[in-house]
Amino acid sequence: MVQIMPLNDHWIFTKTNNPTYVFESIQDGQSVTLPHSWNDTDGQGGSEKYFRGQCWYQRILDISHEDLTKRIYLEIGAAGNMGHVYVNGNMAGESRCGYAMFRVPLTPYLKEGENLITIMVDNGYDSTVFPLMADFTFYGGLYREMSLLVMDEVHFDLMDNGRDGVYLTQRKISPETFELDVHGQIVNESSVLKEGSLQIQVRDEAGKTVLEASSELALGNEAKFSIKSEVANPILWDGVDQPYLYTVEVSVLSEGQVCDSRIIAIGFRTVEATTEQGLLLNGKPVKINGVCRHQDFAGVGNAITKTHMDEDMALIREIGANSLRLAHYQHDDYFYSLCDRYGLLVWAEIPFISIPSTKDPENHNAEEQLEKLIKQAYNHCSIYCWGIQNEITIAVETEQTYKTIRKLEVLAKHLDPNRLTVQANINGVENNSIINSFTDLIGYNLYYGWYYGEIKDLQDRLDEFHRAQPKIPIIVSEYGVDTNPKYHSYTPQVQDYTEEYQLLFHQNALETFDKRTFVLGGYVWNMFDFGSANRNEGGETGKNLKGLVTIDRKIKKDAFYLYKANWSKVPFVHLAGRRFTNRHQELNDIAILSNVQDVKVYLNHTLLTEIKSDSPMKIIKDVPLIAGENYVKVEAADEFGVIHTDEIVLHHAAEIDRNYIHVKPEKEKNVVNWFEKFDLSNAETIELRDGYFSTFDTIEDLYSNEEAKAVFLKYFEHVTNNPFFEVTKDVISIEKMAQLTFYNIPPELIPVINKELNAIQK
Repeated sequence: MVQIMPLNDHWIFTKTNNPTYVFESIQDGQSVTLPHSWNDTDGQGGSEKYFRGQCWYQRILDISHEDLTKRIYLEIGAAGNMGHVYVNGNMAGESRCGYAMFRVPLTPYLKEGENLITIMVDNGYDSTVFPLMADFTFYGGLYREMSLLVMDEVHFDLMDNGRDGVYLTQRKISPETFELDVHGQIVNESSVLKEGSLQIQVRDEAGKTVLEASSELALGNEAKFSIKSEVANPILWDGVDQPYLYTVEVSVLSEGQVCDSRIIAIGFRTVEATTEQGLLLNGKPVKINGVCRHQDFAGVGNAITKTHMDEDMALIREIGANSLRLAHYQHDDYFYSLCDRYGLLVWAEIPFISIPSTKDPENHNAEEQLEKLIKQAYNHCSIYCWGIQNEITIAVETEQTYKTIRKLEVLAKHLDPNRLTVQANINGVENNSIINSFTDLIGYNLYYGWYYGEIKDLQDRLDEFHRAQPKIPIIVSEYGVDTNPKYHSYTPQVQDYTEEYQLLFHQNALETFDKRTFVLGGYVWNMFDFGSANRNEGGETGKNLKGLVTIDRKIKKDAFYLYKANWSKVPFVHLAGRRFTNRHQELNDIAILSNVQDVKVYLNHTLLTEIKSDSPMKIIKDVPLIAGENYVKVEAADEFGVIHTDEIVLHHAAEIDRNYIHVKPEKEKNVVNWFEKFDLSNAETIELRDGYFSTFDTIEDLYSNEEAKAVFLKYFEHVTNNPFFEVTKDVISIEKMAQLTFYNIPPELIPVINKELNAIQK
């Protein structure tokens, strides 16, 4: 039988990059326990510079004579973003998938006694390893748990890029019956052909056996197996309402002994997507009330523990979400299990994000990461779709990009033909783009009212998409605004970072989705603030502030309670604006967020008003405050007569509290309107000549010619120190730059530049 032994302690870590550590002990290292990340502070805006590069971990492993008779594997939860494993100076294995589990066979390199295990981990830039660029911190480290697996000679395959070596496929074949296909591969590492058998037991939550099956096997080097059975009238896994799980135990026996076994949870369910009724779970329409999640936490980076994951799940369940987009990479297997247990539908995806590789135009690493994601998470019934790209056209949209997306779609369907596929497009992808025909579902990341446009433009864009693509189910895969809970305003506006603007933004989104059946739903970006090392905005460095909860999970922003009021069935009442304590206006609107209809409001211990409304956000207009302290209290009586209360204290101040106003760093006029120094009066479009440079060429192509490079630098030298520019210049063109708002390129400038570039022969 397999033995699983944790291997998380007694590690020595160093940032000193010395290749001799492959076979020599680390001197003056730091003792660490896994999970561990070296970007726990600098990756979230700490005082030290964000570190990316190669670091080393080392440990002594004692092996007995008896151990050497077994088959020993090292299971590494993840190494961000690349890892090389050495045993006694020998290269034993590697990973170029920084979010996936990987295993290394140790037996060929072990000796009796002490063995030196050395792991080099690298979170530096590699132009062939995804993600290449993204708005989150690329944490480095052995940031998940590690185990030693000690196996008999006969065992389920550990090295097929999967997790269990056993795959469970459930499929409805009649109104009352599901087919259960148990398949996989058994490995016999001895040199002797053996006879064996495979045994399967399916038990319900009470422990009652509902299915037994077995098959005789000839155990050569590799023995594939597939046993199909039928389960009549199973209790369905029905999302958050009824996340019912069965347990499947699969065992391989030889010579009357159990050699290896797996115990895997499974839920029986069907998922379909329609434009008429939305997403159908077991034939019933379900609006996706979803949130996105990154896998980090304040002070620990992404080296989170099960306790952190349990806390995240508790907050997600409190809000009443029924779905999760686990962005933008493979998450810890434990978290997928939590989603199984609590009934949350999961969009799982790979980090094929922002820009493709030019060094490897075939983007092989994206395929490798997709294979590992699907194989390792295959048995989680909560996963309803595989995400194959996120905003991959942000810098370039070409036929080569389309080719890769199509290839990933084919691979996903080959590995798992029973789940949906999905992609998340940047808003600039046209509604009628061919890219929208590649996957079963289409997501759009839409930030109207934050990065571009107005809040109300969200409705128009979704309606326009549906007119253009009436048969394609659409999901708003991201939407949100950066919010610092210390900023507040009576007149919230775009990019003021106030809690009040976040409320307005999300209220509009909720109403928009609710009114449109062709919109399957949406995923709030983001459930939690998260590390983004290159950011500096909203009064914080190193963080993306679009969360409904702060990165330390200590503050639930008012928008958290807006979603809770819309989604949760647990009665509650919450007064918004509690951090907007100092009010300089006498008359104030008070927002009450609650899923309870009957609410009484008290001001300074006197009944102010009674409200009977099923609206999740109830507004009391023009509440008069007296000088000094004002006590506001609400009482909400639910249908069972239980009283829920909340209260806040507001201070009527004589003057505006300037601490509530985000003061943006001053930008020099020549940066904001950098193009004013150029003559745009003669901006007539010219007919471009073949064989000459133009704004359609990549920056890398322009840099290959000194004259063309000089033209580019004449207009854009001020952006060349931008990290985004550095990693995209080999794929992005001036035309694409003009589509990105942060470059601030007026359309009149393009023909002016083309007149100069198109005079230079290639």
